[in-house]
Amino acid sequence: MILETRQLSKTYQVGQEEIHALRGVDFQADSGDFTVINGPSGSGKTTFLNLIACIDRPTSGEVMIEGQSTNQLSESHLAELRKHKIGLVFQTFNLIPVLSAYENVEYPLLLLGLNRAERRKRVMGLLEEVGLKDLARRRPDELSGGQRQRIAIARALVTEPKIVLADEPSANLDSETGKQVMGIMRHLNQDHHVAFIVVTHDPVVTQYAQRIVKIRDGQLSEENSRGASTKNPAA
Repeated sequence: MILETRQLSKTYQVGQEEIHALRGVDFQADSGDFTVINGPSGSGKTTFLNLIACIDRPTSGEVMIEGQSTNQLSESHLAELRKHKIGLVFQTFNLIPVLSAYENVEYPLLLLGLNRAERRKRVMGLLEEVGLKDLARRRPDELSGGQRQRIAIARALVTEPKIVLADEPSANLDSETGKQVMGIMRHLNQDHHVAFIVVTHDPVVTQYAQRIVKIRDGQLSEENSRGASTKNPAA
């Protein structure tokens, strides 16, 4: 099992009020899964993503990655875990504007200390997979929104992570470009056998899901093959 959460909860204190963003969530994902977590604004989906990305810590419960609990890991150990095992795709792309497409994809490999030949092999291979090999030297402001998101996807995969987490990857794209980007993500998921978890409020994205999980009021429910939903989220 690549990812597992056990009774994961997150509570925020706002003045005198407690906000329960997540409530006892159990969830599992394995290699090659393509899970779409769908829910409206304020449902807890971004909180859930931040917790499984080890960007935030739970109030109670735990996140397990490859069988290892992350609860007691130091911030430096969590940073190492993210660097090696988790790829992130953001709604706003988060590319470095002064770097070329090639350099943006290469950047995580510099942090890993890989040699130049290995970096070039991985970067050019992924740029070819996302259809942007010929645009490797262009900067983000010379690319369309869809092209920038494809660069972001290549960057997320270049470290050969176990999990790719995508936060609203189609939100800043028109519907046709969004479909193209989701198709590329699904293709890369199958080719690289990496667990993809896509958080979205866009119902169109669910068309690409191998598995659909609904989130509302901090709780998950998983749809079965007939489209009905079954409460409490095991794999």
